[in-house]
Amino acid sequence: MGQQHKTGLILTGGGARAAYQVGVLQAISEILWEAGWPPARNPFDIICGTSAGAINATALACRADNFGEGVQKLLDVWQHIEVEQVYRADSLGVLRSGARWLSILSFGWLLRKWRAAPPASLLDNTPLVSLLHRMLDLPRLDAVLSEGLLHALAVTASSYSGGQHITFYQTMANIVPWVRMQRVALQDQIGVEHLLASSAIPFIFPATPLYLGGHREYCGDGSMRQLAPISPAIHLGADKVLVVGAGRLTEPARAAGAAPARYPSVAQIAGHAMSSIFLDGLAVDIERLERINRTLSMLPPEYLAQTPLKPVELLVIAPSERLDDIASRHIASLPAPIRVMLSSIGATETRGAALASYLLFESTYTCELIRLGQSDTQARKADVLAFFGS
Repeated sequence: MGQQHKTGLILTGGGARAAYQVGVLQAISEILWEAGWPPARNPFDIICGTSAGAINATALACRADNFGEGVQKLLDVWQHIEVEQVYRADSLGVLRSGARWLSILSFGWLLRKWRAAPPASLLDNTPLVSLLHRMLDLPRLDAVLSEGLLHALAVTASSYSGGQHITFYQTMANIVPWVRMQRVALQDQIGVEHLLASSAIPFIFPATPLYLGGHREYCGDGSMRQLAPISPAIHLGADKVLVVGAGRLTEPARAAGAAPARYPSVAQIAGHAMSSIFLDGLAVDIERLERINRTLSMLPPEYLAQTPLKPVELLVIAPSERLDDIASRHIASLPAPIRVMLSSIGATETRGAALASYLLFESTYTCELIRLGQSDTQARKADVLAFFGS
């Protein structure tokens, strides 16, 4: 890989929505192959991921010596995924976590006196550990970094204990950890525990303990307090960044004459909060980077040489359709115990489908997202080829 110019990949968070990223990656692999790139050639020097995007990023990084194989591995997982591979969906599991959690949320003032150990989250994601071990080849990750086939991998988490957003990065290069307002970076050997923490959607999945500087902190989803999702790739040396979103970054204005809004359900409010966590930070950071690029383009060369800022070429691929609407068509594919639990808060209604869109780890839904990612990327084929210089 070239030493002067480095291409970064940003895979954002979004639970089951991350299946869209796999469709984008598959289409990129196909576009580059048609342009003459060897199927095994890895187009990304730096791979960064958050939440479910961190899982995809790490799986891809483990196979940086064969990009086509890495994409195919992700396709195999997401095209055949079932809820039970990610969290417990049987009646007993739902009763032990979700039903008890909702009961305590509703009647905690009464139940606290006799319940000593309340559940830590709405869902029990113990099965995810087995899935991660099947997806990843961490010794191979060490090898591709040592051989220079990958410059760096970064995943993010958020510390409930310390209140900071943390970027964990693994590289063989000499990169000094950076510190920003409410953000820190730590060089570490990335493992399953980092991915469990990064993908622990707040309230939905339990926090994961990580040892930071010799002390234990409980960490959750990396999308929380993520003020600058693109910055890890830039700190690690990228001057070109491809960002793959997990939701539409802008929504059209409410149509005139639309039906009056109804009071939001709990699921509708939760879905709105999820969108704020997973989408808003990315949209703001893209706008910020584009503004910096415009400013730098107006500077004379002598002034540009004096600033630490540098122009960063950016390509953003995000869903052209509302993933909430797609999820609403597939809610029936969820296991019955999960549907019953989600129906109690309105998540099985169309207006509450945003929450379900993050939890629908079922192949009927994920395959539709993969197809959307493929078609959206093929529609941007000229942009993809220009970005990669093909």
